[in-house]
Amino acid sequence: MSDIILFDGVCNMCSASVQFIMKRDPNRRFMFVSLQSNVAEELLLKHNTSKDVDSVVLITEGGRVYDKSTAALRISSKLKGGWKLFAIFLIVPPFIRNTIYQWIAKHRYDWFGKKQECMLPTPEQKERFLD
Repeated sequence: MSDIILFDGVCNMCSASVQFIMKRDPNRRFMFVSLQSNVAEELLLKHNTSKDVDSVVLITEGGRVYDKSTAALRISSKLKGGWKLFAIFLIVPPFIRNTIYQWIAKHRYDWFGKKQECMLPTPEQKERFLD
């Protein structure tokens, strides 16, 4: 069993983040699902989370669900290297962290662009995607 990351599959920044995570996840702890997929919809329903979510979502092996900045920081805490240090920001109250997160999310398409279709994993990456 793995932790599952749900991400915006048409967002260039989000797709780049998935690539970034895969390179720093040598133990293959994370699996990935595009928010636009039926699998994501089923997972969100199963975990009583709104299917209209517009942020990164982390579903842990234990069934805990995190979104926005909390999801991003918990993901970084499990990556190899100094990325673990970002977990210190979990001490910042979520309303402050999420204000910054939502501001970036609001502008992500303007700054990084948007694809017409979800990213397609390479053959080597395909086994890490649930959809």
